[in-house]
Amino acid sequence: MHRHLDIAPPRRLSPWLILLGVLSLIVLALLAFILYAYTLTAGTGAKKIELEVERGMTVSQIISALEKKKLIHNADLAALVFRYKRLGGKLHEGFYTLSGDQNLFDLADTLSQPGRPATVRVTFPEGRRVRDVASSFARAGFGDYASNLKLLRNTSLSKFTKGKASLEGFLFPDTYEFRVRDTPQKIVTTQLERMNVELTPQNIARAGKLGLNVYQWVTLSSMVQAEAGGAKEMPSIAGVFFNRIEMGMRLQSDPTIAYGLGIGLPELDRSRGDFTRDTPFNTYTRAGLPPTPINNPGAAALEATLKPVRLINGKPALYFLHGTDGKLYLNTNFDNHLRDVNRFR
Repeated sequence: MHRHLDIAPPRRLSPWLILLGVLSLIVLALLAFILYAYTLTAGTGAKKIELEVERGMTVSQIISALEKKKLIHNADLAALVFRYKRLGGKLHEGFYTLSGDQNLFDLADTLSQPGRPATVRVTFPEGRRVRDVASSFARAGFGDYASNLKLLRNTSLSKFTKGKASLEGFLFPDTYEFRVRDTPQKIVTTQLERMNVELTPQNIARAGKLGLNVYQWVTLSSMVQAEAGGAKEMPSIAGVFFNRIEMGMRLQSDPTIAYGLGIGLPELDRSRGDFTRDTPFNTYTRAGLPPTPINNPGAAALEATLKPVRLINGKPALYFLHGTDGKLYLNTNFDNHLRDVNRFR
């Protein structure tokens, strides 16, 4: 006898239940993706860095730099976020402080703002000495005074100063723009190259016609720079010096004494015997030009020395005086010079 078993057919799931299950899986997958994406956009915890955005740098280059510094988890996701933030059209040259505490959106916001300047403007006024230039470097953030001064004594950097004590005279005074990461040697080289613009073959030939080689031209120009109250006075002061050289007179320039004593011009003290203390730079005790330039002359002084004004009413000018009224008084003889000293000083 066979027993008959009744087996009920399986129940079919409701289409709505299937749809609900699929939707649930999609939502879970989406949530998992969002959580994963959020994790990838979060900060990495890396240390702070200084990022330099250079001129012409692209977003992909920035992302690569951030990836190397471990400030982002995923370069592709960073590209999507930065594109969403439209960072490509907002890049600014400069320095940025970034850290692993920032997420991708924060990084994009920071990089869309102007950074700290990538360059520094440094002004070297006319008539400053090597020691002043070394200080200017240090104040601008380039090296320290001692190492800068040592560099400025490397006379092999210019063909015109080889064998001399320093680069004095050949560091052209001007306003320069340097990159923050430039080295002091780069700055010095830039100044020397700018000076070479003045030392053209034509100007060197003009100096030669006046009996001066390049080093003597710059040395005399530094004296003119130190003595003149302005560019208009320079040709006349240069003329006095040329006339004195020609006549065998001593140049008697106060700034040369100050330079030889290592002090500033206002610190000169006649009662202390400064004018009689013999140094290689004392043009009261020694004839001719000092052994080196006494400062770094500008273009006006260099040009004035090449076109000196030597005559007053047809006679050689041999004396000059800056009056308390701000005027320059020139004379052809000592008696008239003393008269003007009594009148205007």
